[in-house]
Amino acid sequence: MKLAEALQLRTGLQKRISQLSSRLCNNATVQEGEKPAEDPAALMEEYEDCVAQLEGLIARINRTNSETRTESGTLTELLARRDCLKLRLQTYHDFLASASSLTRRATRSEIRILSTIPVPEYQKKADVLSRRLREVDNAIQSANWSTELL
Repeated sequence: MKLAEALQLRTGLQKRISQLSSRLCNNATVQEGEKPAEDPAALMEEYEDCVAQLEGLIARINRTNSETRTESGTLTELLARRDCLKLRLQTYHDFLASASSLTRRATRSEIRILSTIPVPEYQKKADVLSRRLREVDNAIQSANWSTELL
């Protein structure tokens, strides 16, 4: 199985676990004399089975990520780089949105609100971060589809 397929399977298991958790809560109590819509014991058994599968799959994915080398380092290193690029890019976007907002004045005597930074310069930095993020993400996706799960 390719790493990308394992990641898709992990996503499916996580959704299934979330659904089972909701169904368990929905069937945790009933009015006296009534029966639950679904058997909580059977739901719990299925839930535990899915969590066990997920645990094993996550361990294999993490092992594969740490042992798979690319031109730019291990997959684990690329994932960390991508996470930090996303964090930086989000902060740049939020900061630029605040710095770029225009405040309307009804009269010339009202207080003027000015940006504290040169917005075009910072926008160029954000554009560079976006490009780097795309490059790292493409490298990760390429490795995911060419790497066998360990």
